[in-house]
Amino acid sequence: MTDHKPTRKEILRPLHLVGIALAAGIFATVVTLVSTGAFTERVNLSIAKGTYEGLTPLGLGLVVGGASFIVTLLGLAMLMLAVDPADVTKTIDRPVLYDHDSPEPGSRPPAVEALAAPLTPVTRRHRHPDAGLTPPATSAAAAGRRPRRVSPDLRCCS
Repeated sequence: MTDHKPTRKEILRPLHLVGIALAAGIFATVVTLVSTGAFTERVNLSIAKGTYEGLTPLGLGLVVGGASFIVTLLGLAMLMLAVDPADVTKTIDRPVLYDHDSPEPGSRPPAVEALAAPLTPVTRRHRHPDAGLTPPATSAAAAGRRPRRVSPDLRCCS
């Protein structure tokens, strides 16, 4: 067995992208045809008599399928532009989710250290009146501010 590493062009050829977009378009067409009742006798009879108003289910299915094909093809092409060709062929010998400049495998990053610190309780100014809890000892008057006027029905929401 050879150690051949495929290139980006070999991994996702343009024909594969068109095939994926075509499959998405066909799927959208079939879903549209089924949901609009294109296979029912009532709809087909009204189309044959000429009494069906608006776009026929087949026309609507083709429009939705074509739009889905175009949107999928453009989305896949934009995602392909985001991939660096050098990253596809490069071998990764480290864990993928770690930073490139992590100091050592056993140490914790600063964000984890901050999360590990003991939490201090947070007090709120206004409690729900049915909770039976008293507000904190510091009031607006003690802090030198004008007290807020809160209506009794909005006391729990402010």
